[in-house]
Amino acid sequence: MNQYIGRSGQGMPDQHDDVVRRFTDACRTRDTVALRATLDADATAVCDTGEILPQTAAGLFQGADIVAQLLTSLLDGQPGAELTVEAVNGRAGLALRRAGQAVAVVGVTANEGKILILWIVLNPAKLHRWHRR
Repeated sequence: MNQYIGRSGQGMPDQHDDVVRRFTDACRTRDTVALRATLDADATAVCDTGEILPQTAAGLFQGADIVAQLLTSLLDGQPGAELTVEAVNGRAGLALRRAGQAVAVVGVTANEGKILILWIVLNPAKLHRWHRR
């Protein structure tokens, strides 16, 4: 998979790309205030674990505070993890890898500079194409 370059044209910043980059920076630095600021108050995270991972990471999470807590917990315990902005379903999203192996892929739905929905794939059976060789 290639690193995401961006969709903006003619020097105009793309709001979606910008909020995903701010979100990624906040995740990398574990800055919960900045992370929370990228999320809409009614943000939703939908996690697909394929029932392989513990139920605590599966399901639907609603509200910016809860979604921020979820993301912080997903990133904790990932020593040596690499978080990159990449094309996910044709838009800027995220890939989290450890030792080249995909741990999570996140699709993002954003509007007016805020993240509305995070589609988080944690199911190892769906992540094999995201591994780096």
